[in-house]
Amino acid sequence: MDARHKAGHDELDGRVMNSPALRSGILAALAVLILDQAAKLWLLFVFEIGRRGAVEVTPFFDLVLAWNTGISYGWFSESGPVGQVILVAIKAIAVVVLAIWMAKSQTRLATIALGLIIGGAIGNAIDRFAYGAVVDFALFHVQIGGKPFNWYVFNLADVAIVAGVAALLYDSFLGAPAAKAP
Repeated sequence: MDARHKAGHDELDGRVMNSPALRSGILAALAVLILDQAAKLWLLFVFEIGRRGAVEVTPFFDLVLAWNTGISYGWFSESGPVGQVILVAIKAIAVVVLAIWMAKSQTRLATIALGLIIGGAIGNAIDRFAYGAVVDFALFHVQIGGKPFNWYVFNLADVAIVAGVAALLYDSFLGAPAAKAP
């Protein structure tokens, strides 16, 4: 690479790394990570949710403690310590790929969405390192015809990941036409 080309490349890297959109994505990731971990720490060690058991907050929402050793919806929960290491490694690779995508993103919405996903993924990965499982605590439920129907137990990191994916889909299909250009 000649000096002229390298100088242009460094200038481009500087613009990308200092863009307001990228800062928004990084702030979204940090906000999710901090809120997720603060909620989990408070529920575990201040509220002591493990000692209390299920706590009814509303007729359709409870706080419960669930240790998720698998991935989404508890998949692969029987994989043991080796499985946990593999899941964390896959998450680490995914976070790096998402961070590169975020740095190259053309829209603020996509950048923030990717930040939400990254923050949520890191929050759940911290749980895996700290506890060997992800701390889930939110349970929505409804009773219809005398039969209870429960949603999966989840946490704030999961909410951020789902919101980030939804925002990426919106940006991809309904966002500005310039966002779709290669």
